[in-house]
Order: sequence, then structure tokens, then C-alpha cells
Amino acid sequence: MKPTESTAEHINPSAVHRARATAAEEGRRLMDVLEEQSGLNEDGFMRVLGASLDYQVASMSDLESLQPAFDLLSFTESTERECLLLRDANDGLVLVITDPFNVEIQAWAEQRITQLFTWRLARRADVAAYLTRHEDTLLTMEKMVDVGEQAKTERNDIEQLSVKSIAADTSPVVKLVHSTMYDALKSEASDIHLETSPVGLVIRYRIDGVLNTVGSVAGLEMAEQVISRVKVMSELDIAERRVPQDGRFKIAVRGHEVDFRVSIMPSIFGEDAVLRVLDKKTLSDQMKGLRLDHFGFDEQSIAQIRKLSSEPYGMVLVTGPTGSGKTTTLYGAISEINLGLDKVITIEDPVEYQLPGVLQIPVNEKKGLTFVRGLRSILRHDPDKIMVGEIRDSETAQIAVQSALTGHLVFTTVHANNAFDVIGRFMHMGVDPYSFVSALNGIVAQRLVRLNCPACSVEIQPDAKLLADSGLTAERAASMRFYQGRGCGQCRGTGYKGRKAICEILLLNDAIRELIISREPTRLVREAARNNGTRFLREAALDAVASGQTTLQEINRVTLVG
Repeated sequence: MKPTESTAEHINPSAVHRARATAAEEGRRLMDVLEEQSGLNEDGFMRVLGASLDYQVASMSDLESLQPAFDLLSFTESTERECLLLRDANDGLVLVITDPFNVEIQAWAEQRITQLFTWRLARRADVAAYLTRHEDTLLTMEKMVDVGEQAKTERNDIEQLSVKSIAADTSPVVKLVHSTMYDALKSEASDIHLETSPVGLVIRYRIDGVLNTVGSVAGLEMAEQVISRVKVMSELDIAERRVPQDGRFKIAVRGHEVDFRVSIMPSIFGEDAVLRVLDKKTLSDQMKGLRLDHFGFDEQSIAQIRKLSSEPYGMVLVTGPTGSGKTTTLYGAISEINLGLDKVITIEDPVEYQLPGVLQIPVNEKKGLTFVRGLRSILRHDPDKIMVGEIRDSETAQIAVQSALTGHLVFTTVHANNAFDVIGRFMHMGVDPYSFVSALNGIVAQRLVRLNCPACSVEIQPDAKLLADSGLTAERAASMRFYQGRGCGQCRGTGYKGRKAICEILLLNDAIRELIISREPTRLVREAARNNGTRFLREAALDAVASGQTTLQEINRVTLVG
């Protein structure tokens, strides 16, 4: 039965009547006009509206605690009607609506849903966010009818991926793989994880550096067929299931090719696959005219990086974990200094961005083209500026240092936790300390932090435990204002949208060079760096929190406390 109406202080029949007239006149939603005229904030409006009309109001966390009943009310219908049918362990079926004044929805629901259900009210943005979270898997699941079919044989030409081609796929395995790739590209995921569990297949995307579970498929047989389909596309051995395999394949989407780099790994339940998305055209379009100030660096850091990259020779090192934006930072720096007057050559594994006016060489270890061999050849090609994608071994490190000492400007990356650990890495590789510090212009250590969603970010007060875990004193916390996204349709319910780079930059002076040459403890090098004006990573992260750009939880995820 439909809830009965009553009155409340801020929302009474006359207020509804006025809002309805204004909405009709201006062509707006009644709910939007009523909220505006009530003078309440969004949460207060929903609370009073629920009390006025005798609806229980569901928050985003309430929705997440319930299971969707898309088997009774399809995902497509839910999206079209802006409603959710959920299963509650205590109340049975619950229908969540966003507009209690829409009598058509109420009449439709009572006729469409044959089982007993109760009504709840939720914010439109929260319902949209909930649906967005489930979209990737559910659109695929609704199209699947027979999980027993085998994958289609591989076509020799590059497959064209589109909504039309996916709908035309007859095999549910092919349909699932193609839908997953298409949805991942639409979601701007950097990686697709296909994980075999004890009961089937789990699908996860890495978005903004964080893994998000988008759905699962029941049945180990189905999981095996999906992994086999990925192997076929990557030209891997489908019969081999005991050792890791690596491959790649291409598909065409929206008129351009997208590369997928594939890693297959055996597990106790079967095999897992990770597909790294390399959309070169999109990345290249983003790189056009790109400058360092597009990455979110603060002005001081931008000025320091530009100073390092404008030196006539020497080495600029960027460090950080995988996925921290090291290559992007180097390309931003190279783009700014590439005025057509110098020969710029890169060697990378793989070439992720395509830049005009730059000779880019992909590593091909199967053919013998390694970083070492490629770097030696580059030096005979009359370069002015060189980028080495990554220093992985002693020989590459030695050649890179010698290149910087002989008049070349060398950009490169190395995996280390911070700017000071890089020094130890090079010493461990056997590089002469004097040559290293003579070649080195500076080290940039960076991380990427997710940004609060601008559409749903609100001011909050963190609890005492979070402040303590974040290393903040009561005095420091009292001087800061904290913000956090609540989750909405624009941010897929995560509360975060987009990322920015934070960094610490080690600029060398004579005191720091002497400490490195004499192999003094890292503690002394850090003290000398602080005296030289270095701002450490954690300090940069806390500055981002203090400015309302991100949260304590996020910086605790990517930087060390203390």
C-alpha cells in the first residue's frame, strides 16, 4: 500500500502546491523546487520530507547494506524509473524511490511487483550511484542465457568492439569478455582483474589506482572458459595452466586501436588474468599541450621540476611505486622543453604515450632489444635528451650515469619508496658514488592521491582514532578543516573523482653530495635535505588534506605515517 500523507513544519500541502506550480512554470522537477523553497540542506530536506509523508529515508550506507533484487525488477527498469528493489533480511523486499510525489511510479510499482514490499525514500544521487556501481556486471548478466557454450575462435583481423557488436555476440563467454572490456574502457579503468574464486569468476577494475569489484559470475567452468577466451585473444597456450603466461592483443573501439597487455597466473582454484589497458590515442590526446601544472603539483614543486628539466645535462630521477604517475611526469617535463631544437629519444617498456617530435623506442626482449642495448644504440644516434623508461639493473644504471656525465640530459625512473631510498638503490647496483652525485641533478618521489568528488564533498570531523592513526596532534587537527565525498552518481558512489600528484623533491647541494659520497646514514642526508628546503611526501599529503582536496584515509593509503 502507498504511504499516507501528513503535514510537517517545513513541508505541508500549501508548500507542495506552490512548488508544483513553480515546477510546471519553469519545467523543473517538483522535488528540486520543493527542496529549494524549503530552505533546508539536502539531508535536512530528505529527513523532513520522509517524516511528512511517512517514508523511512535510506542513506547511501543503508543502500549498500542491502542486496539488489534485479531478478525481480531488472537493472534496465530500475534505471529508467529511478528506483531500486532491494532485499532486506528483516523487512523482506524494499522498494526505494526518489520522488514520492510521482503517482505514476507508485501505480506502476504496485502492478509490476507481485510480491509484498515496503517503501523507502532516498536521494536521487544515491540511487544513481548504487545503480552505477552495479551497471558493469548487471548489463552483462542480463544478456547471458547459456553458460555452457565455448568461446568463438579468434578472428585474424582486429576485433571491432561496440555496443552493437556485443549485442550480436552469440556466445555468452565472448559476450562477457567483450562487455567487460567495453565497460572498463567506459569507466576509464587502468586494469581489469579476472579472478577465479572457489565458486566462479570475480571481475574487478582498477580505477584511480584502487580496485573495485564490479561483479561475479557463478561456476568454475565459466571462469575457465573466460580465461581461455582471453588466452585465445592473446595467442597464448590454452592447454597450459600450471605456469604464468604473458601476452597482448588489440581491439578497435570508437575508431581507434586499444592495446591490452595480458598476464595469466595460476592459482589454487584455476587461473587469474590481469589485463592492462593501454589506450594510446586517448593518452596521446590528453598529452597534447600537456604541462606539469596539469598534474596537480603545487607551484613550488612545478618550479623545482622545471628547473631540473631545463638543465643542459645531468640526470633527473623520478621514483615511486607502480602506477604513481612517474612516466606521466617525465612526459610532461619533456613536452615543456621539447621545442624542436633538440633530439629527444626515449626507450620504454612499453611505449605508453605517443609524442610528436620524439623518437620512441619500445623494448623487445624477445628480439634482444633490452634497455642496455637500446641505450647504447641511442648514444650513437646523436641525442640531446634521453629518457630511459626504468633502470632495472646495474649495467643500465652505469650507462645512464655515464650518459649524464658526457653532456646529455637523462630522464629516468626507478622503483623506490622515497627520494632517499633511490640513493641506496644506486649504491647497491655498484654505481660509483662520486659519479652518481656528479651526474644527478635531483630526485622527484611522487604519489597519486584521489581527490574528493566536487559534487558530493562535505565538511566532516574525523574521529579521534583516525586523527591519532594519521599522526596528527589535537592542536594540528584543530587548525585544519576536513572534507570527504559522500558518494554520488558522478563518482560511482566512491566519494572520490580524479587524482592529483604529490611529491618530495631532493635538490642536491654540496653538503648533500659530500654525505652521499662518504656513504653517511640516510638520517643525516634527510636532515641536510630538510635544511635545504625539501618538503617530505607526508607533509605534501597533509597539505592536500588541509586544503580540502582529499581525505586522511586516502593519504594514509599512499604515504607512510611518521
